[in-house]
Amino acid sequence: MFSDKMKARIGAIALAGAALAITPAAASAGVVVKSSGPSAGTYPVGRQVADSASITLRSGDRITILTDSGTRVMSGPGTFRVGEGATRTRARFSNLTRRNASRRVRTGAVRGASDGVARSPNLWFVNVAAAGNICLYDIERIRLWRPEASDAQTVTITDQASQASLAVPFVETEAVRALDPDGLAVSNGGNYTITTPGSEGAEPSTVSVKFVSLSEEYETPDALAQALIANGCTTQLGLLADTLEASVPR
Repeated sequence: MFSDKMKARIGAIALAGAALAITPAAASAGVVVKSSGPSAGTYPVGRQVADSASITLRSGDRITILTDSGTRVMSGPGTFRVGEGATRTRARFSNLTRRNASRRVRTGAVRGASDGVARSPNLWFVNVAAAGNICLYDIERIRLWRPEASDAQTVTITDQASQASLAVPFVETEAVRALDPDGLAVSNGGNYTITTPGSEGAEPSTVSVKFVSLSEEYETPDALAQALIANGCTTQLGLLADTLEASVPR
């Protein structure tokens, strides 16, 4: 026979084991990365939704959720279970987020299937035409990417604090160019302007960016999306969402 003290200890161990057993399932949740339509306010970008949850969408709604099991695109009207029917998009995610790829110069661009807009082939390239925060793993190895690469062009990046600047020349058809760290040292949390000359007499384009160094490497789309949202890197979040959504059968 067990003593009352021993029974209490066994009961405590059983409860602890039960808690450990249900924790992973309870923590399994996706993150909304694109949202449009009447329910966009209910499911804004950045909201976490449990895989076990069911959501009801109205006509005109379209929501993209990244989960650990894949990408889920839902269009209303209808009721959908978040964790069911997700499309595995790891291959596309891996190609988009390869750290080694950001060290190689590539030409051309990826264009959206629906809108034809040029999109960067790598999440860690710095789009010279996009303002906002830019999340990077290694701010000492920056690659600038331009959407249009038909003509030779010189882009200038300027440190807003010191006013130090560096001219980065692109030759004809070159889409990606390395930023020389000896010519301009970029700091974590630093604010910079990127100026691109206009073509055929058009006014130059100037955008303000802030570089944010990521403290850890994210291996899944949903984890990376949450990090991009937390750091305000909305341009990269949009690229991540658009690229993975394009892998989902319609």
